[in-house]
Amino acid sequence: MTISNFIRQKSYEKIVFMLRRHYITFVPTIVLFIFLFLAPLAVYFLTTNLVTNFLSGETAWPITVILSSIYYLSVILFFFSFFITFYLDLTIVTNDRLVDIEQTSLFGRTVAEVDLSEIQDATSEIRGFFPSLFKYGNLTIQTAGAVPKFFIKNIPNPDFVRQRILDLAADDKKFHNG
Repeated sequence: MTISNFIRQKSYEKIVFMLRRHYITFVPTIVLFIFLFLAPLAVYFLTTNLVTNFLSGETAWPITVILSSIYYLSVILFFFSFFITFYLDLTIVTNDRLVDIEQTSLFGRTVAEVDLSEIQDATSEIRGFFPSLFKYGNLTIQTAGAVPKFFIKNIPNPDFVRQRILDLAADDKKFHNG
């Protein structure tokens, strides 16, 4: 997927950052998916070993196959929608603007944009054991534009990104004022 699918890049514009959530923040979803995927198998083996004639009826086996198929398709669909939401949440920082693309659902997206010269303040936050260990956190950007705050969640190296965005904003203000 190219950048032109998300924004119309100006001729003088260069991309500085493409920020996505840190990959480690998707690990709990993968663990949940594995648990949900293995749980029916455990239930099946427990019921067939404890109750000998549980699936002995003529219609019990086809009903079990249909219900388990519906269950597994639902689990895969939910995992896919979580992955799409995780992967397509994107913040693009160029030398002229900041574009925040938030995937709200499988078919819903919110795009917000602010010129770097309108950025007033940026705050980075790393809170917790795993965020400190893997160096990811949240970034809040205060603007003078139509969207007063940009909240970017779970990005790698938020302190470095905050400082770089503030430097880019200062350079952009000099360019527009001078």
